[in-house]
Order: sequence, then C-alpha cells, then structure tokens
Amino acid sequence: MLKYIGVKSIDELYSDIPEELLIDEGRWASLNIGFGRPLDEPEVHALVKELLSKNVTSKVPPFMGGGLWPHYVPAAVTEIVRRGEFLTAYTPYQAEISQGLLQALFEYQSMMADLLDMDVVNSSMYDWPSALGEAALMSVRIKGVKRVLVPETINPFHLRVLETYTRPQGIAVDKYKVDLSTGYADLEDLKAKAGQGASSVYLEYPYTFTGVVDVNARAIGEVAHDSKALYIVGVNPLALGLYKPPGELGADIAVGEGQPLGLGLYYGGSTLGILAVGWSSELVRQMPGRIIGLTTTKDGASRAFTMILQTREQHIRRSKATSNITTNAALNAIAAAVYLALLGPKGLKELAESIWYRSHYAALRLREAGFKAPALSGEFFEDLIVETPVSYEGLFRRLAAEGLYAGIPLAKYANWAKDSWGLLSFSELHTKEHIDILINSMKEVN
Repeated sequence: MLKYIGVKSIDELYSDIPEELLIDEGRWASLNIGFGRPLDEPEVHALVKELLSKNVTSKVPPFMGGGLWPHYVPAAVTEIVRRGEFLTAYTPYQAEISQGLLQALFEYQSMMADLLDMDVVNSSMYDWPSALGEAALMSVRIKGVKRVLVPETINPFHLRVLETYTRPQGIAVDKYKVDLSTGYADLEDLKAKAGQGASSVYLEYPYTFTGVVDVNARAIGEVAHDSKALYIVGVNPLALGLYKPPGELGADIAVGEGQPLGLGLYYGGSTLGILAVGWSSELVRQMPGRIIGLTTTKDGASRAFTMILQTREQHIRRSKATSNITTNAALNAIAAAVYLALLGPKGLKELAESIWYRSHYAALRLREAGFKAPALSGEFFEDLIVETPVSYEGLFRRLAAEGLYAGIPLAKYANWAKDSWGLLSFSELHTKEHIDILINSMKEVN
C-alpha cells in the first residue's frame, strides 16, 4: 500500500506530524503501558477488575438534566434492542429484506406522530441539536430568508450546533428576549424582530436550561406565522404527557430529544433526534433522513414496508440532497418505539405526573431550606433553577467531591444566568429520600 501511494516508509507517511509529538523507541518505557510479557486470561480479568474498582459512583441518581436526563430504562427495552435482528442491522438499504426493521421504524414514526400531534416523522436524527440544525436549514430553503430567531435562554449546546449548521451558509441566528423573572418569551421583542424578516422562529418547550413551560407557546407561533416565518418547536417528549403537543401549538416543524424514551445515559448519550412536520408537500420534501411507508405486496395480499422519498439522501442525489445525514439512529428509534408501546398514553401521563410532583416537591423543600426555588416564577417541568447565596459552581464542586451531582452551574455555560443559579433536574428515579439528601447536603455546604 505504501508503494502504491508513493510513500517509502511509515515514518514518511506521518511526516506531517511535529517531531516533538512522536514517540521514539527510547520513550516507550516511560509510558509504562507494558508488562514485559503477554498476560493470561485470569491476569487480564484481575487487572480490569482493579481498574473498574477506581470508578466513583454517586450516592443517588444525578440531579443533572438540561437536555439529557436520568430516566429508568425498562428491562424489556434493553432485551428487545439486543436481539440480533435489530442490533446487528446497520441500516435498511435493501428494504425488501429488512421488513422487520422497517416495520419497527414505521411503528416509531406512527407513535411519535401521535405524541407530537404532527403528520410526518422521519426515522431518525442524531440528537436534538442536529434535528434543530436541519429544521433551520429546511426553513431557509423554503422561505428564502437567511435568518432564524431563537430564545435567549436556548440550550447553549443546542445553539452551538445550530450555529455550526448555519454559519457556513451565511444564515444569521438572532435571539429574542425572555423575561428572566418568569422565564416566558417577551412577545413584543419577538414581534419587532420577526417583523424584520426571518425564515423561522424557534421555541424550546420546556426550555431545557430553565425548565420553564412557556405559556406564550401558541402566541409565539402566531407571531411567527404573521411574519411569514415557520414555527419550530423543540420538546422533551415526556413533558407531552401533561402539556399540549407541538401540533396543537401550531408548529410547522417539531424537533426534540428521544433520549428519555428508554435510552438511558452513557457518558452523555445515547441520543435520538426527533424531527416531524405538519402535512405539507413542501415541508415533507425538504425533510432530511428516512421516512418509512406502509404499502401492500403486488398481489395486495400482505402488508409491506419500504423507504420512501429517498431522493432527499446523499447516496442518491449527492450534493443536491437536502442533508448529509446518512447513518441514522435506527436502533435508538426502535428502543423509543418499544418504550412508548410499553407505557401507552396512560402510562406516559402517569410518568409525566410523577416527574412533575417530584420537581415541585423539590422546589418546596428548597424554599423551606432558605433557597429561592424556582428562581424563575413560570410553570416548570422536570428542570428548575435554584438560586443560592453563594457561587453555584463552588457549591456544585463541593457536593461532587462527596459523590453528589447537584445539577448544572448555569453561569458556566449561559451568559444570561447569574453566578448563583444552578439547574436541578428531578425524574422518576429520584425518591423523596434522594431529594431530601440533596437539599440537606446543599444546606450543609452552603
């Protein structure tokens, strides 16, 4: 291979790497990565066990949310997605031999469409921010105005990805104001900025970095439509067990994060980007990713599933594709479908209620302990901002040293947040005892 590409040696192949970064043979010993001989299986097992014993586990489930949350994953979800038919299937390029996988993805789309009150759902995106980036690009292609409006309290990680998608194409991302006493959008500021022209107006519902469920959600959509812009709503899907879905709020495009739907937390993932649209041929044709359709066999005797509108994809249209999304989160979408099927509408509502009660119990206990909670007075779900008399980052670090992960120091990531604000999250994993442990520990180190 070296000869074919015209390189004489491995060293020449890596000639662009600075000399000081290369490890010569004399420096291998200093790395201390060898044992002088191969290890046998019992020795490897003992070594790995020793390394694993250094892991530090929390006393209680982490109180960290802000876009990815700790939730219980039913055993049935894990067992089903581990089946070889799903686990080893890369992605259904040959639809005629992937009927089981295609049916599972069709079920995901159908249940998600019901949950969101939207007409067409793709399967699927990488995560919430990539779905938002794609939705913004869709709006610009449709409306032709290179400007999108987002709330100033947008999740900063979502914003960074959105800007990565839009900046190379010369699309401006501008912020409209949010009242930082309530957490609700400033409608007058939004009207003024939308009146200057925009392809889309975006709302997080609830806001993932405040937890606030904006009472102006429908009015924001009306402002967007009055200014000829599309309305994009980003959601935590579990909140829809209690609150109105994007379709009912007038959303043209819905995006969100499927991680709470049976995916757990593994160093920040795994994630599942949700993207859905209302029924419009223009919107559907501009969607990225795959859509699975239901039809019948040629003789009409059996149902059949197939990928439709593949012309959106780069493996067919190359540079003219609507997106460069290729490998999708198909296995995660199947996990979400299993999770939603297990819960059903009644179970989802009960789960959302249990999360609501836990977060509101926590707010009550925090107030009793002398903290301001929530710091924003608006209605909230799962996440809430607490205000402490000291720097929240300092408090967070002291609690983390004790194995208690007390949310997110907001000022570290959000320029609109006070240094004393922290974002706490409460899910069905947190018992009353867990919440009391958190608050008593916060009182001790405050």
